[in-house]
Amino acid sequence: MDVNLCYLLLTAALVILVIIYRRVSKHYSYFHDKPIPSLPSIPPFGCMLPVLLKKYTFFEFHQMIYNRFPDAKVVGLFDMSTRFFMVRDPELLKKVLVKDFDYFIDRRSMFGDNTNESDNILITKTLLLLRGQKWRDMRATLSPAFTGSKMRAMFDLIVTYSDRMVGILKDQAGEVGYVDYEIKECCSRIASDIIATCAYGLEVESLENRENDFFTMGKKMMNFGSSFVIRMVLYGLFPKLMNRFQVDFFDAEQTRYFTQIIKDTIETRDKQGIVRPDMIHLLMQAQKGVLKHHQETAEATAGFATVEESEVGKTAVGKAITDFEVVAQCLIFFLAGFEAISSQMSFICYELAVNPDVQQKLYEEIEETNNHLNGKSLTYDTLQQMKYLDMVTSETLRKWSGPATDRMCVRDYVLDDGAGLKFTIEAGTCVMIPSHGIHWDPKYYPEPEKFDPERFSEERRADIDMTMYLPFGAGPRNCIGSRFALMEMKAIVCALLLNFSIEQNEKTQVPLKIKKGFAPLAGEKGIHLRLRTRK
Repeated sequence: MDVNLCYLLLTAALVILVIIYRRVSKHYSYFHDKPIPSLPSIPPFGCMLPVLLKKYTFFEFHQMIYNRFPDAKVVGLFDMSTRFFMVRDPELLKKVLVKDFDYFIDRRSMFGDNTNESDNILITKTLLLLRGQKWRDMRATLSPAFTGSKMRAMFDLIVTYSDRMVGILKDQAGEVGYVDYEIKECCSRIASDIIATCAYGLEVESLENRENDFFTMGKKMMNFGSSFVIRMVLYGLFPKLMNRFQVDFFDAEQTRYFTQIIKDTIETRDKQGIVRPDMIHLLMQAQKGVLKHHQETAEATAGFATVEESEVGKTAVGKAITDFEVVAQCLIFFLAGFEAISSQMSFICYELAVNPDVQQKLYEEIEETNNHLNGKSLTYDTLQQMKYLDMVTSETLRKWSGPATDRMCVRDYVLDDGAGLKFTIEAGTCVMIPSHGIHWDPKYYPEPEKFDPERFSEERRADIDMTMYLPFGAGPRNCIGSRFALMEMKAIVCALLLNFSIEQNEKTQVPLKIKKGFAPLAGEKGIHLRLRTRK
């Protein structure tokens, strides 16, 4: 090859590298002229490399960022190539989540700018990821499905399942009187069965029929292994390219399986006129545009952690939803139940095992309630009246909440704290709400590492700033399923404690260490507990 041509190619390559370097450097120097502290970034990972290398748990990492600048109201950081403002100040959080919500209506999109047009990626049609007006319409359409009256109708399904669950566990305990479980797996099976009956109209019994397809497919879908992490990284770096090639987070096999179940169930019910008080029925009503929001009396005892529906959810849009959208909502309902709810149930069990005084007090409340029922089944309203149960649940959600949630700025917003901090959050930039850091901040929760249900007693709960209690988020984009999640967790805890004491065994890790890396909240070596049959 000609020497001059070699020099020319080398020069061109160097010029391209310099241009790339300057653009990358400019991108990652975004926070340098902002009046806030920021974390150093390593392109293209931002500040996330320690998590990807499994040096931190996802939760430790977010708490480390939160604690690094204790006097800062806002902190800048990069998650891969995405710019984030972590908001730590209560008043600024109120602005972002509630007062100026219209500037922050969307969540971060992992799928580039065309999330609503990703017609072949099922998860983009879920309420979790819909954006703008499409999110508003879907929220208003689905909101009536999660009211207190709908939960009452669905509660009987959970009670019926709970009776079968107790019978299976007692059989497994046998003559020795106890059964040992990795409790997260146990709770995943229970949550899977409840979702099967309450959303899909199926009776699965995963505690007994351990290799059933419904649980197996769900477990595969929630296996956040290397392939899932790779897809997450690639979406973080090249969202538009990944979206263009319609690369889904989940394998096609699992998506097809759950899609077919839902379609077959709807077809059968339509043909045979089957009506069952479950999520499929409610979504079928929404699909036909007949699911309407009715004004209900306030549920003063629905639970401390329950979030209220905003006016967005009460808007009557009357828009029917498509088959694909029905399948998508069932999918996100399943994923939330399989992972998030099962995690919280497992942590309730863990805390009861390592805090036997708390367990005894809760058992006494459950036993007293059961005696008052005189052989009748537990009801939704009776469940809500159990104050100590609500305190235990609320404290578990405080101590073991998810690491963070986010909002995306949809148009330029001037953030002003009224005390000298003032700058613009540009459209397309994201805001991080560090719920785990907040819940472990001694400023808001003294001795945050201590499991103390009394924080939520009638006498002390008034001391809690509700802006800084975020297990289900806040504002119009809070978790639509908080009532269902609380109902399920409480009902299962009641059934378990009424029939079993929850104890440590030789494998129980105290204190509990959390799995490192990009992984859901779970024990490093599992959460091993013993369920001992009560005499």
